Order: sequence, then C-alpha cells, then structure tokens
Amino acid sequence: MIALGIEGTAHTLGIGIVTEDKVLANVFDTLTTEKGGIHPKEAAEHHAKLMKPLLKKALQEAKISIEDVDVIAFSQGPGLGPCLRVVATAARALAIKYNKPIVGVNHCIAHVEITKMFGIKDPVGLYVSGGNTQVLALEGKRYRVFGETLDIGIGNALDTFAREIGLGFPGGPKIEKLAQKGEKYIELPYAVKGMDLSFSGLLTEAVRKFKSGKYRIEDIAYSFQETAFAALVEVTERAVAHTEKEEVVLVGGVAANNRLREMLKIMTEDRGVKFFVPPYDLCRDNGAMIAYTGLRMYKAGITFRIEETIVNQRFRTDEVEVVW
Repeated sequence: MIALGIEGTAHTLGIGIVTEDKVLANVFDTLTTEKGGIHPKEAAEHHAKLMKPLLKKALQEAKISIEDVDVIAFSQGPGLGPCLRVVATAARALAIKYNKPIVGVNHCIAHVEITKMFGIKDPVGLYVSGGNTQVLALEGKRYRVFGETLDIGIGNALDTFAREIGLGFPGGPKIEKLAQKGEKYIELPYAVKGMDLSFSGLLTEAVRKFKSGKYRIEDIAYSFQETAFAALVEVTERAVAHTEKEEVVLVGGVAANNRLREMLKIMTEDRGVKFFVPPYDLCRDNGAMIAYTGLRMYKAGITFRIEETIVNQRFRTDEVEVVW
C-alpha cells in the first residue's frame, strides 16, 4: 500500500510518499528569514504557493501517479492555524477529486511513529522542536506525555536567543556552531519542575548576559546548550526509569544538534538501553512521517469523513487512541 502525507504545521511544507517499509519520496521547502521570526500568515502563503510544485516533485521522485496512492494523510495539528488550514484544504481536495480515503495525523505522534520504520518497537521519545518539547511513551494505547515544557519549546528558545543576538532564523544551527567554540561554563537558570521543563528563565538570563557585554558570546551559547540539554536528558532518563522501556529515540528539528545526541548517548549507554536517531530528513518536520503514520492508522481501519478533518491547533498527543 502507498500513502501520501502532507506536513505543514509551521514554517516547513513537506510532502512524503511511503509504503509500509520504505520512503519513496520526501520533499520539503522551509520559509526562512534573515531577521525576526516566522509570521503565520506568511508561512501559510508560502505553503499555498508551493503545494502544487512540491506535490508534482514528490510524485516524480516516487515514480508514481496520484492514482497509485491508497490513502491521503495530513498533519491535523498541533500547529499554526493558517498553515494547518492550507494543508487540510489541499488534502481534502486530493481526497475528493481522486476518491481517496483521508486520515488526519497528530504531528507529535508522527515524529515518534516514523522510528518504527527502522525496527524501533516501543520507545521513550524525546521530541524537541521549535514549538514542542515533550517526553513521550506509549502506555495504555495512548502516547502519554511524561514531561514537557511549561513555557516555550527548546527550538523556540534557541531561535529566540539567536534572534536577540542578531543571528536570524533558524538560529539553532548557528548557536551550535558558536557553542563549539565555548571555553567557559557560565551559570544559567536550570529549571526542571517535577517532570516538566522551563526555558524562559534560561533565555532571559542568557540575553541579559549577552547585553551586559561582560561575557564571550561563544561561552554564553555553550552554557545555554549545556544547561538546556542537561535538563532534557534528566527528564528523559526519569521517564526511562519509570516506564522500564528499553529504547530511547530523539526526534524533531533540534535532534540535529550533535551535543544533544552525545549527551543522550552517554545516558542511554549508562542505563543499558538502545538509542536511535532517524536520518535528519525524517527528524525534522516532513511529509514522510505523516504518510507513514497515516498508513498505519488506515491499515488499522481508521478513516475520516471530510467533516472530521477540521484542524486542531492545540491537538494534544494523548488525545489519540493508538489502535494500530
């Protein structure tokens, strides 16, 4: 069976085509800015403009026609409302025109589910992106949130810090490069509250230290990463201890950060559990993960009526019953 998935929860439009065990195509385009962040209206216009050419590119890459697709999947949420509506409209149009079943997919769940294409069975997932930071695991037929940010996502924190010091968007990779040149750890707020995290205080203090002119920017970037990532690893390790699961996966755009990978690898080796990071094109926001999750849902008998495809900007991970 073949599924086509459309992802567009934020600044990236992605279209993926998959079978049960193979990615046939995974194309995307990301809206970036030199200054400031991403405006939802601009991102939605970006998605609408590129939907048709990206769809054509994905079908060509997969060497199939739209008639060969068995099910259409789309990111139903969570995300930016204008972006989600563009994606849902495109998915509905394809489903109606070509008489295909349609499935709405939770974006956060899809990030973890795609790891199962690589043999992962039942992991604790650390999902780190711009808008989301969650520690997830499947318990009682739902992905339970064992810990999450109480304010902003780690990716948003990194991007905002980069913007405040004039680096533009996306800022995460630029902060990582600066951090590699850091030589001295500067104490910054470390906020783990139970199983949850907070990054706003860390961000505020890092910006304050930068504006004071008393510290090297490389040292601030290094300290920012070390502090934030230590908190992420701590909460992930607690979830592993609680659930007694034997696999940890790192997903989301911030999974590209080599220092975070290194810290998680040390923790998982110490605990004797498997650690896995998908190829980066399947870590970042992408259509293949939506297609793959949608296909698993469809094979389990899940389909949506058109009137059930309304987007949900605040779509909680644990709202979905996992019956596949």
